[in-house]
Amino acid sequence: MRLGVLDVGSNTVHLLVVDAHPGARPLPAHSHKAELRLAELLDEAGAIGAEGVDRLIETVGGAAQAAEDQGCEQVLSFATSAVREATNADLVLARVKAETGVDLTVLTGEEEARLTFLAARRWFGWSAGKLLVLDIGGGSLEIAYGIDEEPDATVSLPLGAGRLTAGRLPGDPPDPEDVRALRRHVRAEIARTVGEFSRFGKPDHIVATSKTFRQLARIAGAARSAEGLYVQRELSHKSLQEWVPKLAGMTAEQRCALPGVSESRAPQLLAGALVAEGAMELFGAQVLEICPWALREGVILRRLDHLPTA
Repeated sequence: MRLGVLDVGSNTVHLLVVDAHPGARPLPAHSHKAELRLAELLDEAGAIGAEGVDRLIETVGGAAQAAEDQGCEQVLSFATSAVREATNADLVLARVKAETGVDLTVLTGEEEARLTFLAARRWFGWSAGKLLVLDIGGGSLEIAYGIDEEPDATVSLPLGAGRLTAGRLPGDPPDPEDVRALRRHVRAEIARTVGEFSRFGKPDHIVATSKTFRQLARIAGAARSAEGLYVQRELSHKSLQEWVPKLAGMTAEQRCALPGVSESRAPQLLAGALVAEGAMELFGAQVLEICPWALREGVILRRLDHLPTA
């Protein structure tokens, strides 16, 4: 069957269309993406403003039309931290449903972590043993740990690359004092959670998902996306340590010239790198293994698990 998953994230609204059936890996058939940056459209009261709501409705409506054009039998639609934390979330969701027909499910941070962990588990398989999975989004950082398909521990922290850039790194390039302050803040937030995971023992693999980690791995020398999903990609702590001060001294325009860095993500890359570096050091990770599957694939896999097999 052809399934669509519509992800209303803090940075983008992304429709992924796949051909899938129970017991088989989902095969990507179409991708429709629009940059929205919802996390940056919140007003001082924490609400999504009228312009942001109008843009969201237009974008979701376009994605719904694309799903219909692609012949999707079902579209799994969800929103993450930007909508979840908006003070007018109920009003926004009601307008989206009334004007587009799309009923967005708002995932909790824990649900994001669990579904991303499921995707990583299925990608690496049972032989990978205990996994620690890190995912940096636009609004939050998700961390999950476990040996089964359901993680033993999960946490969601307000350490998304877009959120931190908008709130704590106003300069271009940023002021060194702002960078140092953000570094301290990130490490203090992550450090509070380390004990929740360390009591389960050392993971066999530490895995990273999300565009931020993929871009950091790419500038550190990992293979291009054009070389395919199945090429092994890694990000080493040593490489990241070398790149953080370089990124801190660059403007967003200069970061755009780096391999694999898009214009829309370039302003957020330093904040994402500080989160990644802090997580690696506090969890004792020398190398992160990059997983091409993440939250959207986790949502699809969970849906497939509940379909009849005959």
